[in-house]
Formats: sequence, C-alpha cells, structure tokens
Amino acid sequence: MSVLDRLSSSLGHQDDGPNKELAAELGQARDPDAAAAAVAELVAGLDDPDRRVQGDCIKVLYEVGYICPDLIAPYASQFLDLLTSRNNRLVWGAMIALSTIADQQAAAIYAQLDRVLGAIARGSVITVDAGITVLARVAAADPAYAARLVPYLLEHLRTCRPQSVALHAETCAVAVNAGNRSQFSAVLRQRLAGLNPAPQARVKRLLRTWEEVV
Repeated sequence: MSVLDRLSSSLGHQDDGPNKELAAELGQARDPDAAAAAVAELVAGLDDPDRRVQGDCIKVLYEVGYICPDLIAPYASQFLDLLTSRNNRLVWGAMIALSTIADQQAAAIYAQLDRVLGAIARGSVITVDAGITVLARVAAADPAYAARLVPYLLEHLRTCRPQSVALHAETCAVAVNAGNRSQFSAVLRQRLAGLNPAPQARVKRLLRTWEEVV
C-alpha cells in the first residue's frame, strides 16, 4: 500500500487524525529504511495535483519533523522552495518543517535566507511564528549567521504585535548569549508596559532567567 493511501484525504476524513497517526508511526519506526522511503513518497506527494493531498503530505512531514527531524532534514531545499508557493498551507507547513530542522540545516537555510525573510514578510501568523523559530535556530548555529540575524530578531521583537512578544521572545532565547543578552533584555523591557498580564509574566520570567546567567 502506498503511504499516500493512508492520508486523511485518501481515507475520506475531514480531520487530521490519520495524518497524525501516520506521522507518529514514521517518527518512531523501527525500520529506518522503510520510514525514509515513506518520507520520500510524501515529499513527492507535495507535487500532487490534488491540493488536499499536498496539504496532508506537508502535515505529516512537519509532524514527523517534531518527532524525528533527521527523517525530513534531507529535504530542506524542497521546503525552502515551497515558501514561494501560492498554496498558503504549503507555505506555513514548509516553514514549520524548516523550524524542526533549522539547527542541523542552518547552512542550507542561510543560503536561501531571502526566501525565509520574504515568506515571513508576507506570511500568515503561523508562517511568522515558525519563521522566527527558523531564524533564531539558524542564528544560534553559527556566529556569522547571528551577525546578520540577531539585529533582525531584535527589530522584530521591537515592532511585532503585542500578542506575539512573549512567544517570539521565548523562541529567540536560543540565539541569546553573553554578547547580545543586554540588547534582547533592553528591547523586551521596552515592550513590557504594552503587554497583558499573562504574556508580561512570561517575558519577566525569561528576563529573570537571563539575569541569573553568570
């Protein structure tokens, strides 16, 4: 049986239940070769003429990425290509997939950084959330990448909508180090007054964590 026959759309489901079950099975598979073959088939399914199949395939792939990023890491270039797709589900799904492999595919992602930045600039909230994760993890992977990306992340935290500050601050934490910690802290302290109590508490907790680092 083709792995595509197990997708939600193939089974007549309106929900993602079968997609999640398939992803869990592949991510925890005892036969790595079989899992890799199934992932390759799902990547090929991203070009299926049926948009439902495309959507199911990217769903399974990024769910696999959460569990076992090594399985989808070889397909970074395909996910980067999808960032310019006219199918928005493929765009945000590909960005989520990239977020799960950004640490190990930092060089490949950085080489196509304009695509990532472009998708963030014109993307949905989901695309932006995942995109900031991508950038933070790439920045954390290499000081040369951080030199370009940390200023972008700081400006994003300075200007993003209040509802996103806490989440994106937590996401950016992976890129924070002794050399830039004071800059991140200063930006977040400027945003505190404009936040509701719950996200404000999250940001304060993060700031305390950084201040405790010697």
